[in-house]
Amino acid sequence: MAKELDVVIQQVEERQVELIQLVERLVRFETPAPPARNTAEAQGFIAEFLQERGFEIDQWEVYPGDPNVVGILKGQAPELYKSLIINGHIDVAEVSSDEPWEAGPFTPLVRDGVIIGRGVADMKGGLAGALFAVQLLGEAGIRLPGDLIFQSVIGEEVGEAGTLECCKRGYRADFAVVVDTSDLHLQGQGGVITGWITVKSQQTWHDATRKSMIHAGGKLFGASAIEKMMKVVQGLQELERHWAVMKSYPGCSPGTTTINPAVIEGGRHAAFIADECRLWITVHFYPNETYDEVIQEIEAHIDRIAQSDLWLRENPPTFNWGGSSMIEDRGEIFPSLEVDPDHPGVKALKAFHELVLDKPAMIDVSATVTDGGWFGDAGIPAVIYGPGRLEHAHAVNEQVSIAQLIDFTKVMLKFIYAWCRTER
Repeated sequence: MAKELDVVIQQVEERQVELIQLVERLVRFETPAPPARNTAEAQGFIAEFLQERGFEIDQWEVYPGDPNVVGILKGQAPELYKSLIINGHIDVAEVSSDEPWEAGPFTPLVRDGVIIGRGVADMKGGLAGALFAVQLLGEAGIRLPGDLIFQSVIGEEVGEAGTLECCKRGYRADFAVVVDTSDLHLQGQGGVITGWITVKSQQTWHDATRKSMIHAGGKLFGASAIEKMMKVVQGLQELERHWAVMKSYPGCSPGTTTINPAVIEGGRHAAFIADECRLWITVHFYPNETYDEVIQEIEAHIDRIAQSDLWLRENPPTFNWGGSSMIEDRGEIFPSLEVDPDHPGVKALKAFHELVLDKPAMIDVSATVTDGGWFGDAGIPAVIYGPGRLEHAHAVNEQVSIAQLIDFTKVMLKFIYAWCRTER
């Protein structure tokens, strides 16, 4: 490692007060989602921060009041050297008015070696550490041969894929690091998709006709959509158990593939037979699966159940999968991300982690989901690597270790410097 970088690495600890202040500055921007539509000021700060350090800025609204910010630091010889995306989301988990915070969710508190505040673990700590690494490299006059792309995106907490919008806009690199909550593990992830299953009658019947549907000789071919949805729920439970027995993935707990019947809506009035019932499900799947494959499995299973039921055969369930926002259209997709431990980017990040922390790096699978899956979906090699423990994310008095934040910043300094000097 070049001597010029050694001096910069030393400054992380020497100037840790500035790093802490940067975390505090980000926390003070109130960006909970929901309600969302509140990140413009915070994103403006990040855009200005990057622009002052030589980045070209691309900023656009994904939703009103919620812009993405992409900073591009052009390398000196980008055609010869590797490029890197650093990615993080500026939105944080929602806050209830009755939560007993020590100070306040957006009033950062430093004590006992931690920073407390909404988003410090998920994931303004990671954003701040990466930004501080960029700042120190720039102040040292260190130029990178390869391109460095910094993405501060919106909407991750509510399934609004700011990162997907970056991919659609054409941003690509040889490797991407999503600096989200991972306790400094190098992680992939399973995926999540939500879906609506609808059972709907072709006709609407008065409540008084029920006797003709359920008794011998009634001769009325009708049914309650709510009661027929019960068969669908039972079928989903059978498929979920089958997956638990037949599917597995290294690093994931048995039965991680789940189908959660989260919300059910049905019927219109007590004087009617329920003519429609809608079920909202959340499906978790493994890193080596795609949401398209999982959708096909579920639909095929439910279709077979429908074919075995005389009424459902004539009134088959319909499906509506995913969505661009849990706020706007009550749906979301988080693709899976499978990490290749032999990829040069993963091996380099692992090596620098072990150099800084002087202990083995953990390569495993996140128990939750992040925007990392969008890079996998776009064919961009990626890994999740950031400070903060999952049990602190979304929690009252959310916190991040200052020591871990310093370690993370050192690792990112070394990795950015080395990766953007790696020949293609």
